[in-house]
Amino acid sequence: MLVLNYPSKKELKENIGNSLSYTETSMFGDEYISNGTFAGCNRPHLTGYSREFFAEVTMLDDKIIGVK
Repeated sequence: MLVLNYPSKKELKENIGNSLSYTETSMFGDEYISNGTFAGCNRPHLTGYSREFFAEVTMLDDKIIGVK
């Protein structure tokens, strides 16, 4: 699961139309895909942000087009 570098899911949603700020965590290959849907989270002990959240992010041409 990707670590999303945003302090809250609300801020992630406010970045729809922009590129994604993330950190890869898998040792088995890249999890980020430029076209499609994947799961991500914010882990406060890794990012320093205070809020933990999980999100399903939809990308198109390296831009965020949806967040659930």
